[in-house]
Amino acid sequence: MVLLDGKYTSAAIKEGIAAKVREMKEAGKPVPHLVAVLVGNDGASMTYVANKEAACAQVGFKSTVLRFPDTISEEQLLAEVDKLNKDASVDGFIVQLPLPKHISEKKVIAAISPDKDVDGFHIINVGKLTQSLPTFVSATPKGILSLLDQYNVETAGKHCVVIGRSNIVGRPISILLNQKGYDCTVTVCHSRSKNIEVFTRMADIIIAAVGIPEFVTGDMVKEGAIVVDVGITRVPDDTKPKGYRIVGDVKFDEVAPKCSYITPVPGGVGPMTIVSLLQNTLQAAEARM
Repeated sequence: MVLLDGKYTSAAIKEGIAAKVREMKEAGKPVPHLVAVLVGNDGASMTYVANKEAACAQVGFKSTVLRFPDTISEEQLLAEVDKLNKDASVDGFIVQLPLPKHISEKKVIAAISPDKDVDGFHIINVGKLTQSLPTFVSATPKGILSLLDQYNVETAGKHCVVIGRSNIVGRPISILLNQKGYDCTVTVCHSRSKNIEVFTRMADIIIAAVGIPEFVTGDMVKEGAIVVDVGITRVPDDTKPKGYRIVGDVKFDEVAPKCSYITPVPGGVGPMTIVSLLQNTLQAAEARM
């Protein structure tokens, strides 16, 4: 069993990004500028944005976080998005999800300029993705592919089961793995799917993005499978100093012994998501030069 190490892989990619940023500085060009818009005080969102800030600092990006109370109106937030669209100093920006219930996430995402949509959520970028055209690929699916590429994991002709159909992970990764270059036969399972274990037991590759802690158990996986765990959940645990432990969508201790490759949680897909956002921001900056 081989661990697909996201910390190691993301660190190597960061080194390459940092080298390009140094070249930009030496050529007198502005460094990439990433802006994160954070609405409210959601703990997970604040942690994620802080990690993005730290990653930007590591590679030499300019990073800005715009913080707004959860009482901001939809109209006011859309006005802030419009300002960022028009700000020539900003290469890319994200609006951290989830948003308060009184704000339409779809409206906000649609308002972001496709050229600055480094999250890859805009309908134009999603449309390009489905047509195999160059675009911003959403960060988590992009990170998964980079991890598989780093370890030379063979995907052509393999049966991949994706558990989850979200617009952020499940749906885009199913499209990407089906495209030329990866050439998987893809099955998508979700909350309404019956007998999911029937599909997973046949899978050569499992992408677990269902959001249920330790959903995938040992009896759901065949010998030699490749398992990518996208989930990350805090589970109460009084034996831990912080009072909780981090687990994924896969019951690691049961599943790992049966796998040829598996991602750990934490330290697997998470670091790859952040570094993929950096790659998209660099792509946006280079396109604007």
